[in-house]
Amino acid sequence: MTTRLLYHYFRIGHAAAAASVVERLAIAELLCSTESAVVEFLKPEWRALVSASLLEKKTFLEAHTSFRQADVFPYTAHLSAQLDKNAFVDSLFIQPDLFIRLRSPHRDSVMAELSRNGITFERIGDDTLALPNGTALNRIPAIVGKYEVQDASSQLTGNYFYAAPGESWWDACAGAGGKSLLMLDMCPTVDLLVSDIRNSILRNLDERFDAAGFRSYRRKIIDLTNAADSVLGNERFDGIILDVPCSGSGTWARTPEMVQAFDATRIDTFAGLQRRVAGNVIKHLKPGKPLIYITCSVFAAENEQTVAYLQDRYPLELEEQALLTGYHRRADTLFVARMIKR
Repeated sequence: MTTRLLYHYFRIGHAAAAASVVERLAIAELLCSTESAVVEFLKPEWRALVSASLLEKKTFLEAHTSFRQADVFPYTAHLSAQLDKNAFVDSLFIQPDLFIRLRSPHRDSVMAELSRNGITFERIGDDTLALPNGTALNRIPAIVGKYEVQDASSQLTGNYFYAAPGESWWDACAGAGGKSLLMLDMCPTVDLLVSDIRNSILRNLDERFDAAGFRSYRRKIIDLTNAADSVLGNERFDGIILDVPCSGSGTWARTPEMVQAFDATRIDTFAGLQRRVAGNVIKHLKPGKPLIYITCSVFAAENEQTVAYLQDRYPLELEEQALLTGYHRRADTLFVARMIKR
């Protein structure tokens, strides 16, 4: 209950900022719940609205309280143009699903084991399942190594890799290795280097790779705010995945406290960091080969504007880019661009 109330409280962002904590909590519970003992206790006169549509709830609150939809997310001027702003803000009121990617050889056995354990899921495409958030998959040892926890939109970034057997690829900001594992499942014979600035994160990556049965890869600690030549020398790659540090704004339905904690001036800070990091990896890309630029941000400065900057500054040609919107399917929103080095 404490977790629920905290999550709901932060989901209304900056709305009704001058109201009391109790008033804001009642507003949040009404917007984010289909049943709520808290609303019945704090605002019994709102009881009939708990099961109403989100639009009806917002209309009522704007007429009778200081809640305003426009105040929830005060950064809409910075959003990527192709984003449905109202749908995105509405998605902040909803807890996203837990998504897993099934490893193809184990697809049927994992689904059978989930059903055997009474876990409900929705199949999305061939290899993607949506489950209730908080599902304790770690309690089912029979499926260890047969799936990967990965958001539905994140899984779609693999459609932009086009890696070929035997090619050398570098996952430059690998983190816990979700994109690398996606690539290896798609093309197991890729010669892969993974790197990150955090050794602790790479240890987590090692554990995930080991559970998945992948052991033929290289790993290095590289600080990409500086040139990577001291670590890589003159090495060049057939493809680079660059999932850059970002605001994470496309994932804020999972971490709603960020809506209130974020300072809009950080958008330009992140964009500057992304451009610096990209500049340090581009020199290690072979001509004619792709840079896959990825963020989990909804801000244009981190997405389309940074891609435009990189094209102006470096010998890159944009092949395709997309905002992988998740707000209509209880998923995150990511941005991906595939650029070819001339």
